[in-house]
Amino acid sequence: MRKQLSIIAAMLVVMLAAGCKNNQPASTDANARYDSKTSATTAAAASSLSPEDLGELGAKIKKQPNDADKLLAERGLNEQSFATAIRKVSENPDAAKRYTAAYKKAS
Repeated sequence: MRKQLSIIAAMLVVMLAAGCKNNQPASTDANARYDSKTSATTAAAASSLSPEDLGELGAKIKKQPNDADKLLAERGLNEQSFATAIRKVSENPDAAKRYTAAYKKAS
């Protein structure tokens, strides 16, 4: 019994090692450059939106969650840049109130 468990454990280790060996990095150098340009563009788009715009967009996304990527892309955003913009708005109490009012109005 003990010998069988040792053999099974050894086989699992070998299979895991073989599986990990074939993994390639997700981002190549060209992709990294593209991602940094895209991040800069979406960050600029996020900073140009007012708290009211972000509130309306948040309400639309809540109403139509399946179209979230499309709604964000129309504004030049992605999920990460939208979340960053919301965090920045929440740091300012006045902007947060404006966001909340616009969100409730659009809901």
